[in-house]
Amino acid sequence: MSLAHDTSPRTYRFLPADILTSGYRAVGKIMVTSSGAMGILNDPTRSALEVNDARLARLLMPTKLVDHFEVVRMMKKHIYAVCMSRREDLGPQGLVRGGFTSVVEYPIRITTQMFEIEGIMELPGRFDFTALISEGSREFLPIFNATLTAILIPNLRVESAGMLINRTQIDLMALLNQRVKPEN
Repeated sequence: MSLAHDTSPRTYRFLPADILTSGYRAVGKIMVTSSGAMGILNDPTRSALEVNDARLARLLMPTKLVDHFEVVRMMKKHIYAVCMSRREDLGPQGLVRGGFTSVVEYPIRITTQMFEIEGIMELPGRFDFTALISEGSREFLPIFNATLTAILIPNLRVESAGMLINRTQIDLMALLNQRVKPEN
């Protein structure tokens, strides 16, 4: 009898990530396949995320290290944002863009209970809030050239080439080109 070997063609690699929850900031490495961070976070068969070499800080003091673990595990539904230093780390362009080759860039502001995010959302056509929030299987939406700020803690500011936002945590979205100009 021979031993069964995992002959999966998947290659795993670690990517640095900055993960924000309602109370903590975890900076560490997440293990991804060729589908990048989008693949692991939008995988409906996994409800948890493991962060390796995780350094934890409370949101109230985002630069003060509270603890350091080999591995921390968290439920994906409680993650607000995952920040990546490189756009390519989100995943292959076809996956990130939902398979569309031509997209429209929308400068956008997103708010959650904890954070404000400004950046660029790339969509294959017109902006449709209801479809983004309620349709499809992607729980995490990509935002590019993003800046995240904690609402009650303005010194917590994270800039990211590519950010994944949990759509179930979104309170509002506003297109920056629809901002009303103040009257003089």
